Amino acid sequence: MNDQNLAFIGAGNMATSLISGLVRDGYPPGCIRVSDVDASQSARVSERLGVVAVDTNLLAAASADVVILAVKPQYAMPVLKELSPCLQGRDVLLISVAAGIGCESLSLWAGGCRTIVRAMPNTPAMVQCGATGLYAMAEVSESQRARAESILRAVGLTVWVKQETQMDVITALSGSGPAYFFLLMEAMAEAGLALGLDQEVATLLAQQTALGAGRVAIESDELPGMLRQRVTSPGGTTERALRVFAEADFKGLVLRAMDSAAQRAAELSKEYGG
Repeated sequence: MNDQNLAFIGAGNMATSLISGLVRDGYPPGCIRVSDVDASQSARVSERLGVVAVDTNLLAAASADVVILAVKPQYAMPVLKELSPCLQGRDVLLISVAAGIGCESLSLWAGGCRTIVRAMPNTPAMVQCGATGLYAMAEVSESQRARAESILRAVGLTVWVKQETQMDVITALSGSGPAYFFLLMEAMAEAGLALGLDQEVATLLAQQTALGAGRVAIESDELPGMLRQRVTSPGGTTERALRVFAEADFKGLVLRAMDSAAQRAAELSKEYGG
């Protein structure tokens, strides 16, 4: 399937990350077209990665087997209405990474195209460590699902959900999730500073600890709860710290925060797709 033509509509950070991952994995740059409202942006991507920059969205999508919509949500409607002639009557897959836009709205704006996959990647995709949730409309074939998965897997792991409403939960968990870890690292570094460490030392230790814990969790067959127990000696320092977290209802706070994020994702879906 590496000879299929891909069209990236939008050449921002996420599109650039995906294209970079694909080219790194051996996808032929000549089979990838990219367009952007800022022609200089698509030209930079072309110069850096060897893909084909074109002047208009229609030129990018005209002969594409897969169209990746990588624009801000508020621009999805006009862009898809422009592209609708290219998406009708053809066996073309539309992958949308425009956050918050439901498949029915995408289909309506795309002239009735029903072979649509929604993708919710996150910012670590920029360093090929992303996590992407995927949802496919019923009309998407198995081969098209495999194609969508291979494209998003170029920047990290992928998971499928069966219900589109679960994309709001994925937005709250992995979409917004990097900010939660940045907040924890920020708080840990500030605490280290308050307790006597230098800023640089405290920040570096917080960052490396987060990296190391994440790698252990990914490479282990055990769930995070078991890993936590294994590093918590009875009567030790870790147990004392975790007791403070528990007393403050840390898990409940995380649940409330994610629930609020998921609700906002649902609200944005209605606003953008209205």
